[in-house]
Amino acid sequence: MIREITDRDFDGLMTLYMQLHDNPFPEKDERVLGIWQEILADRNHHIIVAEEDGRIVSSCVCVIIPNLTRGQRPYAFIENVITDETYRRRGLAKACLDHAREIAKRENCYKMMLLTGSKQQSTLDFYEKAGYNSHDKTAFIQWL
Repeated sequence: MIREITDRDFDGLMTLYMQLHDNPFPEKDERVLGIWQEILADRNHHIIVAEEDGRIVSSCVCVIIPNLTRGQRPYAFIENVITDETYRRRGLAKACLDHAREIAKRENCYKMMLLTGSKQQSTLDFYEKAGYNSHDKTAFIQWL
């Protein structure tokens, strides 16, 4: 099942995120739970998940960004694309990205963007097969 997160999904999402950059499970303190509530309340912040057997096994984030150019049409930014390693190659991440595309279309976005730190050809091929290209833009990152 592909769906957006609910307030009950914190533990499942954080468990999946532990496989993303060796991310530790965060302490459920006031700061972290405040960020969680802020995300849940933000109509432009969408965390899409694939659920199998009652477990979150794939996810991506789609943030809709208001814009004053391109006819004031927003754009979408995709981040944190992850699939549990035991559930890969089943089309789950693609289904999450497809759901994000539907959100972006519904919100009248003129483009979707994503960045990946992966240099693995299989990952780059996956994103191209999902409809993204690396030819139109050049990305630069400044870590803070």
